[in-house]
Amino acid sequence: MTDAVRAFVPGHVTGFFSIHRDAAAARAGSRGAGVTLTDGVEVAVEPAESTSVTLNGETVDVPAVTDVLSALSATASVEAETPLPLGAGFGVSGAMALGTALAANATFDRARSENELVRLAHAAEVRAGTGLGDVVAQARGGVPVREEPGAPPYGSMDGVPAMADVEYVSFGELSTSDVLSGETDVLSAAGERALSALREEPTLDAFVRESKRFAADAGLLTDDVREAIEAAEDAGGRASMAMLGRTVFAFDGALSTAGYDPAVCRIHPAGATLR
Repeated sequence: MTDAVRAFVPGHVTGFFSIHRDAAAARAGSRGAGVTLTDGVEVAVEPAESTSVTLNGETVDVPAVTDVLSALSATASVEAETPLPLGAGFGVSGAMALGTALAANATFDRARSENELVRLAHAAEVRAGTGLGDVVAQARGGVPVREEPGAPPYGSMDGVPAMADVEYVSFGELSTSDVLSGETDVLSAAGERALSALREEPTLDAFVRESKRFAADAGLLTDDVREAIEAAEDAGGRASMAMLGRTVFAFDGALSTAGYDPAVCRIHPAGATLR
């Protein structure tokens, strides 16, 4: 057992997805695509007499994190820090679960492999109802394409080879659990169409185009999000909506050119890692 260990997990913006349920949480998940961000989540784990979880200095209840600690038979203090907006489609809960898995494994000398730790974190997210694909995407990095649902060894991944600046502006939250627990047939059908199109043309332009089409077809666009996307496009850029949140993401300065004051980062070239 060691002192505090830190991990970094990139943020993740999903552009489109389809839902695939399974009685086994590690096999359940989503197909779709997204982009990982250099803005992410720093997670520190150290042994403690009782488990506690904080995010940006505030005590929080993140079931996926406590689930991961339980699976690793670890009692720990988990401290997470992030510049990302919460509940706005950036995969913060998945990042906390994956970061906790990586750091707790090192802290408590559990000797689990990377795939095992990704599987633990993904299954914890699925059981918590807070995400279906963020963890596996954050473990890969880049512009991940989830070709088959689930964690290793069940799911399969590809990616769009691209690097770009990313801007984002958030107008508030959408409840992931509310969307995932509702009627999702139309959403999943739209996600399958978008994935097929991206696999035929694996480029960043196609990713943004299909993400925007998905948001419209799935009925998820809000007025403020639609307005920001249209403004970015009118400025000559590429933009779409983050799933699931009232957030617009864009590449190469489109939101700034359109007159917004966005946060700016880049596509993260790699997946989650220990610090």
